[in-house]
Amino acid sequence: MNDRTSGPDRAEREELARLSPAPAERDLPPGRHLHHKDTLMRLIDQDGTPAAAPSPDAPDGARAARSRFPRPAVLLPAAGLALGGVLLTTLAVTGQDGAPAPSAAGTASQAAAPRGAAVLLDRIASVAEKSGGQTVTGDQFVYVKSLSSGNEGEFGGPVKLTEPDEREVWISQKAGPVIDEGLIHQDGSYIPITVGVPDGETPVGYPAGLNRPTYTWLASLPTDPDALLRRLTTEITRDQDTRDTPAEDRDPDRDAFDAIGELLRETLMPPKTAAALYKAAAKIPGVTLDSDAVDAAGRHGIGVARDDTRAGWRTAWIFDAATLEYLGERGYLIRDTSMGKKGTLINTSAVLERGIVDALRARPSTTGESSTTT
Repeated sequence: MNDRTSGPDRAEREELARLSPAPAERDLPPGRHLHHKDTLMRLIDQDGTPAAAPSPDAPDGARAARSRFPRPAVLLPAAGLALGGVLLTTLAVTGQDGAPAPSAAGTASQAAAPRGAAVLLDRIASVAEKSGGQTVTGDQFVYVKSLSSGNEGEFGGPVKLTEPDEREVWISQKAGPVIDEGLIHQDGSYIPITVGVPDGETPVGYPAGLNRPTYTWLASLPTDPDALLRRLTTEITRDQDTRDTPAEDRDPDRDAFDAIGELLRETLMPPKTAAALYKAAAKIPGVTLDSDAVDAAGRHGIGVARDDTRAGWRTAWIFDAATLEYLGERGYLIRDTSMGKKGTLINTSAVLERGIVDALRARPSTTGESSTTT
């Protein structure tokens, strides 16, 4: 790694290095940790463009539960496997006790971290934009295979995670409105994803949109990051207004970060849309780095994170340190709460395969249809 930078740029790099957590030997050998840190510093070295500073009047993130955007009504068993309601809460295998290595990024000075996260997201956007696009028709399905585990503890109580379990989902690509959204395969059972009105009333179909993001709808979104962020904020606000979400449960910055995270997990993303989403995420105040994050499959990578200071947890999107491809997500406590001690893992995900198939229960890995395996 060269050392050509000086003055503020060098100071920022040194601050980023200082904020990177010390390697935890039980989780990651020192040599592997240094590899990830060097990769991160090299990405920042290669970009000399300053990132936009967070707005000084941006609201502080605050809510006791993570923002989710469920459908108006989902006709599913009580297990709660609806695509928009319970999205990939999974258990990472990080070491003997499963707890992630502590990170100082959320508690130390935030002066340098926003620049580092913005630079990394810009590099990720460049890689995403060059990936191959897909031709997807309305009668096809997006297939996503993942590793998942759910928190079975009571709301606000100690975290109780199930064992990791493989999950497959087929998502209808019809513009809609549709009632039958797709299918989930988990625990040996196939469960339809059906949208409508419960309690025996006539089901009402749901159109493509933020709560049912088809490939075509995603491709229709603005590719200018500022315009895209405004569009997402408008969609989120409309959804919250429909549900009469209390003002104290709303935080535009946190909700935008969470919404982008959901889109990254269980959709197949058009390249230009993916690039715009990453650049939009870089404009959200409070986004920082998680220098060594681990997904549900045990894969180490670089995390782009944001803290929910009221709830007391951090959410990090995980990317391969070499290819910068999206791997999954993890969340863990940044302070002691009723859910557990600081560092307790509360959710994570691992995307194993994505693709386009022509029928429910078809798999791209066995049919030869378009597929991306991570």
